[in-house]
Amino acid sequence: MKPEAPPCPRSGEGHVRRVGVEIEFAAIAPLAAAGLVQENYGGKIRRLSPHRIKVVDTRWGDFTIELDAKYAHPDAKVIQKAEAKGSEDEWSHLRLELHNRTRELIGDAVAGIVPTEIVCPPIPWLALNELDLLFNALRAQGARDTRDSLLYGFGLHLNPEVPGTDTATLLAHLRAYLILAEWLREEIDIDITREVLPHANPFSKEYALKVLDPDYAPDLDTLIADYIEANPTRNRELDLYPLFAYLRPDYPSEYLSDELVKPRPTFHYRLPNAQLSQPDWSAVAEWNRWVEVERLAADPERLAERGADYLEHHRRSSVTRWLERLKEWMKDT
Repeated sequence: MKPEAPPCPRSGEGHVRRVGVEIEFAAIAPLAAAGLVQENYGGKIRRLSPHRIKVVDTRWGDFTIELDAKYAHPDAKVIQKAEAKGSEDEWSHLRLELHNRTRELIGDAVAGIVPTEIVCPPIPWLALNELDLLFNALRAQGARDTRDSLLYGFGLHLNPEVPGTDTATLLAHLRAYLILAEWLREEIDIDITREVLPHANPFSKEYALKVLDPDYAPDLDTLIADYIEANPTRNRELDLYPLFAYLRPDYPSEYLSDELVKPRPTFHYRLPNAQLSQPDWSAVAEWNRWVEVERLAADPERLAERGADYLEHHRRSSVTRWLERLKEWMKDT
């Protein structure tokens, strides 16, 4: 499968737009997964801690492979505090050793429950099919995915570089996403575990109605403020906090300054399942679905028409009927 071209294949700076990919799975430890990354893309393995590995200097940059559990890794603040006191402070040194060992044991204990996560460096969208090498290697080594256990709610996240940072562009993409969200969920067939867990919750209907109102014309700060008010959580199917933190690093909000929010000029699309058990599934499959959002966003007339239809339906009709209309539209595109 080849990646489909988005309407804006290049960034505002002129380079081919890039996409960050994050994939979660079980049954392969971080060090073993790092070996698969190195086998396919070169680079050098650096062990940062027992459950966090980097593969540096690959053809695209650095991969990070880790257990996706905060307390499985040493706390950077604890390390910095110990280093500030110096190696001659024996008590501080012992406390750091105990901290590191405790975190390692926590990681060992949860390794069968929490996923291993590979965070890929930004990759040109044209090269996304080259991740098939890694996904196939993970399959061959027995990686387990979302459908393998009721305990697993593993996802694949895409971080497409935005085609532009002006508010009109961001608003168009948010509107397009809100319109197509139900279709995306149907196409992806969201796993029941991921439906129950809060990691990729849908936007509220009230927020969608507000944003899709044709009179809604916010500046960037208003767009951010309205988003925070309606979505006081990172756990949205399309998480805009990393993008807003990049665009407005001084914006006065705890949500944008959260240590888990990584500022970057990308959309953070959290919806897709990790489906390594399906041989024909890949990052490209999810990218091609995402491109439908970008195509709608890039067509102002169609976007306005679909937005008006959304408003009409959701002010008086059920979501089921809306989904049927979406299916009809997508057959015609």
